[in-house]
Amino acid sequence: MIEAAAKLLRGADIEQITARGLSPEKVLAQIELIKKGTNHVTLYKPCTVRDGVKVIQKETLDRLCSVYDKAAAHGRAMKFVPASGVASRMFEPLYSLLQKLRNQDPDCVNKELLEDSDLGMLSGGIRKLPFFEELKAAMATTGLDLESEIQNSRWDVVIDSILNPRGLGYGNLPKGLVKFHLYPDGARSAFEEHLTEAALYTKDSKGTARIHFTVSPPHEQIIKEHTTPACGRLKEEGTEPLITFSTQHPSTDTITLDSDDIPLRDNSGRIQFRPGGHGALLQNLNDTEGDIVFIKNIDNTAPDGLKGTECRYKKALGGMLIEVQDKAFGFLEALTGKDIDEETLNEAAVFCSDELSSPLPREILSSPAKQRAQYLTTKLHRPLRVCGVVKHEGEPGGGPFWVRDSEGNLSLQIVESAEVDMSSPSQRRVWEQSTHFNPVDIVCGLKDFRGRLFDLNDYRDGTRHIISTKTTDGAQVKALELPGLWNGGMGNWNTLFVEVPLSTFNPVKTVFDLLRREHAAGK
Repeated sequence: MIEAAAKLLRGADIEQITARGLSPEKVLAQIELIKKGTNHVTLYKPCTVRDGVKVIQKETLDRLCSVYDKAAAHGRAMKFVPASGVASRMFEPLYSLLQKLRNQDPDCVNKELLEDSDLGMLSGGIRKLPFFEELKAAMATTGLDLESEIQNSRWDVVIDSILNPRGLGYGNLPKGLVKFHLYPDGARSAFEEHLTEAALYTKDSKGTARIHFTVSPPHEQIIKEHTTPACGRLKEEGTEPLITFSTQHPSTDTITLDSDDIPLRDNSGRIQFRPGGHGALLQNLNDTEGDIVFIKNIDNTAPDGLKGTECRYKKALGGMLIEVQDKAFGFLEALTGKDIDEETLNEAAVFCSDELSSPLPREILSSPAKQRAQYLTTKLHRPLRVCGVVKHEGEPGGGPFWVRDSEGNLSLQIVESAEVDMSSPSQRRVWEQSTHFNPVDIVCGLKDFRGRLFDLNDYRDGTRHIISTKTTDGAQVKALELPGLWNGGMGNWNTLFVEVPLSTFNPVKTVFDLLRREHAAGK
């Protein structure tokens, strides 16, 4: 493999690769994966209520919350928030609008632009945006008066002040630094809201609330400084936030190929690597050494008016994880003991089928007791995740499906559209029959029945990479995305899907989502 790499890679490339924590063998393997293209999953059917999606009965909510509260009191819980991305995609509508405005005569904005829906939303909602006062202050420092610019319809100046460094600079800041919600005592950013939320359901008996953010290296210090006042507020309210940060490992970066499948290089001749997608954060999750870990995206956070319901269901998901985990641990204790009776084997098989939606293959059911015990042990001895899913209402993104593997076995998986061969009518039909959406509302059990941490890399489905086409300097290039954190990254975990209320899902994908009624609930 090294000899093959030497033919494709230069001597300086080897040094560059090893300095990132990669190896020539891994880079060559990435090149081969890109050449082969996306390895599509095979959808069997969508997960629906009582066929892959569980429903929490109202009468069980209190019990599940109580089960979780006892575990959290012992310091078992923490929250993990991927927060590395900048807000440029959130503000894409404003970038597009700014370009249109700059192409117009400033004294003669045509009728078509005046009827632009984005401009209408901005002009009608500018004062409702939670960062309005912050924008006013930022513009004042450069001698601009926001109210005057609005009155004179100088929307290009307003937008420029939102996006660029001479104003708020939101276009190049992490999404977590953007103000999301307005309260009587001021606005809170997404980072501040996640800290507030973590205090409501990860706090232990000593008042410590644990939360971990993944951030980009250039922004780590500013984020630390930004979260300090929020920590002070929470301390005054009786919570001791314990915040940890990590950055994506350079060893998880991936190579990019041009249209001729040749590694892309910069002007100095160095190979261009890029972040491998959120699947690269699997190692960050591993490194937290957490026990019960909640995962939630940085852009999905509710104002205080909705936090009560949201946190109640978070705790219920955690309680369900603990109850299922305890049952699995009990079976593992018995299965790894000296005496294994037929009754235990049968009960463990029923548990896999009914609780984990993973029935044993026929050949295993009819096999000798020792072989069944080994299979059941392998099946139960793996990380567990309970995923809250909401009814599908057209949001873009992945969902819960029954997936068939190469050996014909079915499992519950979160699947993204990019993983599906949409050119296949049957696969497209299954995708379009989906009833639920994955809002990345996940609670994970990362320790085994002996209290030891799993190495999460051992339970990753390495076949579920995605090849995406991007444009760099006007040319199309092919990029490799690692198996997604909650897709292939957790492909070999035990999985439960649970329906949760739509009110627990409050994404901010674009700036105009901040104008939705649910995000005004904090006022």
